[in-house]
Amino acid sequence: MGRLALIVGKGALPAQVAAAQAEPPLIAMLTGNPPEGLTPDLEFRVETIGSLLVELGRRGVTEVCLCGAIDRPQIDPAALDAETAPLVPVLMAAAGQGDDGALRAVMGLFEQTGFRVRAAHDLAPDIIAPPGVLSAAWPDGQMRADAARGAAILAALSPFDVGQAVVVGQGQVLGIETMAGTDALIAGLPDVPQRAAAVLVKGPKIGQDGRADMPTIGPATVEAAAQAGLAGIVIDAGDVLLLEPEACAARADAHGLVLWSRTGE
Repeated sequence: MGRLALIVGKGALPAQVAAAQAEPPLIAMLTGNPPEGLTPDLEFRVETIGSLLVELGRRGVTEVCLCGAIDRPQIDPAALDAETAPLVPVLMAAAGQGDDGALRAVMGLFEQTGFRVRAAHDLAPDIIAPPGVLSAAWPDGQMRADAARGAAILAALSPFDVGQAVVVGQGQVLGIETMAGTDALIAGLPDVPQRAAAVLVKGPKIGQDGRADMPTIGPATVEAAAQAGLAGIVIDAGDVLLLEPEACAARADAHGLVLWSRTGE
């Protein structure tokens, strides 16, 4: 029987996926992106991904799951090893694409080597956001309109592979996520009156490959939104990973924040 390897980055997601498995998976960490609560079995650089593929096969791995957040690495030509050098054209092309395009290219390397790529939510179904309002506070009419506007903006931006989140307040777009991520989006919001009524809207891009880089929020996202003075967080039910849902709801309630897993209504 084959073995599962998690190709991990930062955050709590890798540990939750690992905990959901009947057998402990092999943990391979991208250098500089340590996961929370896991000790890596292997550490690799982008410049040594070819050697990683060989080592995974040697250890009996047949399936891989890419999970966790990563900082985009710069490729150092001097650090390339012999196994990775032939893959440079693919890696350079990936580096020039958006997140979804880059991850598709990396997943393609694993697939071409014979590994099956699994989605985190297939391995741990409980991390998918269920539908409904998860907080004590409920969205009002303005928040519902802002959520719909945010969803429409994300849909329109999908072909550009930009980001998975937008902040909308009273009909005004206050910020759009870039490759810097959701934390940077929240930290860079303008200090305007609409901010007090604004919502963070997060969902997948149209056509996004759901096996990696699924939109994700957790307690830290809720806390950041609250500290930024936002009124709520709206995520796509069934298409966003919700880490520690009880903790997320508790933090939302502590700050009077709306946490709504929207089904598109």
